[in-house]
Amino acid sequence: MNPLLSDSALPDYAAIRPEHAETALRGQIERNRAALVALLGQTTLTFASLVEPFEQLQARLGRVFAPISHLNSVLSTSELRAAHNACLEALTEYQSEVGQNAQLAEAYAQILEREGASLPEAARQVLVHTLRDFELSGVRLPEESQARFRAVMQELAQLQSRFEEHVLDSTLAFSRWIEDDVLLAGLPAYVVNRARELAAADGKTGWLLKLDQPTYVAVVTHADSPALRREFYEAWVTRASDLGPDAGQHDNSSVMSRILALRHEQAGLLGFGSYAELSLATKMAKSVPEVIGFLENLAARYKPSAEREFSALKAYAGGVLNAWDVAYYAERLRQEKHAVSEEELRPWFPLPRVLDGLYGLIERLYGISISPRDDIALWHSDARYLDLRDPAGHIIGGLYTDYYARDGKRAGAWMGEIANREYMSSGLRVPVANVVCNFSPPNGAQPALLRHSDVVTLFHEFGHALHHLLTEVDYPSLAGINGVPWDVVELPSQILEQWAWRDEVLPLVSAHVSDGTPLPTDRLQQLLGSRTFHSGLAAVRQLEFALFDFRLHADATISAGTQIQAVLDDVRAAVGVVPVPAFNRFQHGFSHIFAGGYAAGYYSYKWAEVLAADAFAAFEETGVFDSATAARFRSTILARGGVCDHMQAFIEFRGRKPEVEPLLRQDGLAA
Repeated sequence: MNPLLSDSALPDYAAIRPEHAETALRGQIERNRAALVALLGQTTLTFASLVEPFEQLQARLGRVFAPISHLNSVLSTSELRAAHNACLEALTEYQSEVGQNAQLAEAYAQILEREGASLPEAARQVLVHTLRDFELSGVRLPEESQARFRAVMQELAQLQSRFEEHVLDSTLAFSRWIEDDVLLAGLPAYVVNRARELAAADGKTGWLLKLDQPTYVAVVTHADSPALRREFYEAWVTRASDLGPDAGQHDNSSVMSRILALRHEQAGLLGFGSYAELSLATKMAKSVPEVIGFLENLAARYKPSAEREFSALKAYAGGVLNAWDVAYYAERLRQEKHAVSEEELRPWFPLPRVLDGLYGLIERLYGISISPRDDIALWHSDARYLDLRDPAGHIIGGLYTDYYARDGKRAGAWMGEIANREYMSSGLRVPVANVVCNFSPPNGAQPALLRHSDVVTLFHEFGHALHHLLTEVDYPSLAGINGVPWDVVELPSQILEQWAWRDEVLPLVSAHVSDGTPLPTDRLQQLLGSRTFHSGLAAVRQLEFALFDFRLHADATISAGTQIQAVLDDVRAAVGVVPVPAFNRFQHGFSHIFAGGYAAGYYSYKWAEVLAADAFAAFEETGVFDSATAARFRSTILARGGVCDHMQAFIEFRGRKPEVEPLLRQDGLAA
């Protein structure tokens, strides 16, 4: 039997092969089509007879595709990539077909009219959200426009996948073989040791440095050689572009242009003036001027601080400060000002200790215990599986983890869905997620040692996972993060980050790898004191990304590569502080907006950061381990999925609308 078609609670990752993917997905799509025809053919259409069964059909299809998509991200091969893209084509075609099914849309509208007042709120919101999605899929368009809309969506899906493939291929194409150890001066021992192992595996003497994210960060932050820093910086910022060591080989220039043109066409077909307007139809923010104003207001507050920080850094460096030197001198200045180094603290953050502390924190806040399982089929020896249980010992969810960088795995860190919570006539199906990171792997018998910034990343992704796993919504389309406005999705992740900066929590996640001794009190205080170091520069960098993304998608006339570059140049002139070289092609690797779900939505990080800082202030007022405050956050934010009005939910938790001052205080700025 095709392992993807098993109805077991978890995918059999050990048995899944690329050749299973398209057969399974297309087969499930055909079963869904036939079942939908039968459902719509019933004499009486009710929520119970149509909507619940259709929710189950869609969730079943999602459980077939989720492992395919996941494997393509963490264990990419040419065969798996081809299978994934074929599945993406079939799935996009089916989703467009469902979204434009006028008979189904009319049935949902009639059920809402007849039963809406008597249905539970979650069920009523399933109808409301789905009817909105019908409109955004072009259900009311003329037939010719519907056909064009479907073609646009199909091409977009393939282009977005191609964008990510180009970034991965360009990253993998670069490596630097080093024979003279002088070039390695300043690099952490774990990077040098791994480079030696990679060279040996490649049949070489010396050292082989690749362009995976941990190595890139280590080189630009610690390598004493300016030439090596520049070489890696240039390779990183020119990935998938017309310049750099991989120039033109995996160029995303035309891909970006076509994606933008198609997104604006999609918006125009639906009657929106730009893709940004279309994007905001499902977000907390309500208008383009509101988002632009929000970002520009923050930029005005942060930029003076960022300029002072950069001026001081230039003075410290003693002259011209190139982009590839910023991280290097910033790390040294941070050590001088705060007597703390991310690399020097690594031995106090072995991953097993960090995980034990994180699990303990989650149990203390929410009463949820997390325990590993060793009887679950996995895709790689790095992967693990965890059960989440309530205080009575009942399993409420499952979590896969995959923490280390390797070839064939896309960069970054993310939480992904494997299965959504489902509790209908067929019984309960608990949610399952995955948390994926790209930390430096273990060195021999020594476990992976994290930077504190890695600890923050881990907390962030577990915040997303808790949002997915602690949902109490019974309908998959609105459970967990589904149906949640994209500018609210980052609230649970960013609030959990806050605990990684607390002196009550840091001793729980730190112990020296060699003897288990705690992080010395002076080191802990130095780390906490460094939190606001270059907070202005960090903020304007994120605001630069957000404004670039939003302005790009707010102007329907923009699609050409020169126009894209011009928008980025204008934004940098307005809010940027660190000069970038002319060869910088950041946009060619900006997967969040060209391949991920953040198009016209990257502002969500800052939007949600305001929410998270304000929400965490409630814990600061009652105690960071206060279970009553945690229970209120869980019930008002984590449990509700896409069912509620999220501004009202925040007000219910906090007692008022969100305020920006807690974020400014957190970042060391006067309110």
